[in-house]
Amino acid sequence: MRVSTFALGALMVSAVPAFAQDDLVTRGEYLARAGDCTACHTATGGAYMAGGYPFEMPMGTIISSNITPSDQYGIGKWTEAEFADALRKGVRPDGSRLYPAMPYPSYANITDEDNAALYAYFMQIDPVDAAPKAETALEFPFNIPGAMAAWDLLFAGGDPYTADPDLTDQQNRGAYLVKGLAHCSTCHTPRNQLMATDNSRFLAGTAVEGWYAPNLTSDDISGLGQWSDDEIASYLQNGHAMGKAQAGGPMADAVQNSLQYLTDQDIAAITAYLRTVPAIRDQGQDTPAWSVTKATPVDWTQIEPGMVASDQPGYIATDMTDGAQLYNVACAACHGMNGQGSDDGTFPPLTGNSAVGSSNHNNLVMAIVQGIHRTGADGTAVMPAFGEGQSMIHGALDNGQIAAVSNYVTAGFGKGDAGLTGDDVSDIMAADTAPWLIEHAKALFWAGVALAGIVVIALIAWALRRKRTL
Repeated sequence: MRVSTFALGALMVSAVPAFAQDDLVTRGEYLARAGDCTACHTATGGAYMAGGYPFEMPMGTIISSNITPSDQYGIGKWTEAEFADALRKGVRPDGSRLYPAMPYPSYANITDEDNAALYAYFMQIDPVDAAPKAETALEFPFNIPGAMAAWDLLFAGGDPYTADPDLTDQQNRGAYLVKGLAHCSTCHTPRNQLMATDNSRFLAGTAVEGWYAPNLTSDDISGLGQWSDDEIASYLQNGHAMGKAQAGGPMADAVQNSLQYLTDQDIAAITAYLRTVPAIRDQGQDTPAWSVTKATPVDWTQIEPGMVASDQPGYIATDMTDGAQLYNVACAACHGMNGQGSDDGTFPPLTGNSAVGSSNHNNLVMAIVQGIHRTGADGTAVMPAFGEGQSMIHGALDNGQIAAVSNYVTAGFGKGDAGLTGDDVSDIMAADTAPWLIEHAKALFWAGVALAGIVVIALIAWALRRKRTL
């Protein structure tokens, strides 16, 4: 059945689970889960929704705000309309602007009915009468009040979602979630030089905090075209799809805090909508990243078994740079000598694994650096972090060692030796490629000031000349 009018569609996309239909607060709680509010507004070890989570952005550090109903430090005095303006336009009641670390360009799609439910929910959670311990610190000119106004005028402030008559009810519900509350495009759509999403490549994949948010389009090679409905559902709810991929980094957070709590119906709706997203293929890719199933046999008699001696018992020798040896020490116990993983999938295979078979090596490197820490609907997955400065079990690997073990894994279980160096690992971890807007912000600001000055001088000169002629 297809929707016959936009009005009917608008009602359909606001549908919520039956348990929440008659309870505005329960409905709001479900929607807050769908919007993944916890991930950003609850700092590690902090109080629920009290803010303090840091976003390291190219223009500085943004600290998430307290959104509990505290009158002094949170949103306790906000009206429902003011809440809607912050949620959908990025504008606080005092007129100050939020930064798009808060995905208000996506939340603009949220309907009035769902905004009301969210407001009802947030107004009854426990207030936290404290400000986040850290403050947002941005570089000039982004720290100037109102600096985001021009950007918002160009890229934010859209209208609430109205259904597409060419989509089914289920697909429209999925579109509402993907484009709005779940804000998938925030991570999975590339950004242009002005830091806005490039919707000509909607959901085509891009780098996020060192990780790579993969292509979610319907393409058979680069996207989800060959994934089954069950595999997509398992990935969203559990954080893994056997023989395809495992979630790490920001996606693991999304699974843990949001997606695992969605109903089967909403997961099916998201899947149905993703099937309709126009296919975009990654340049130069001719086989799916997960389709590489080879495993090069290893002659383990040539590799010393067990832990490599170091000045700290149980830790990896700091001068060890052989990828095979490092793999034997740090990886083989879980992933198997030949990358086969465990039979039950608790420890995923490295063959038939998107992170290993991809020509983009970000996720392989970041999984080694940061580990995997994720709780999905079917349980918890943990891989220790091996990067320097991370929480260690076996001890840290330096960037050269991470490159060596990555090259060994891609050579043995992927498409071939990745050829990574320690500098490549550093670049992936830094994720500091600044867009054009960041690099030229100061010049643009002063050019604007100069232009405004010229205009003012011209107007004064015109006024003086006009006065003399009167």
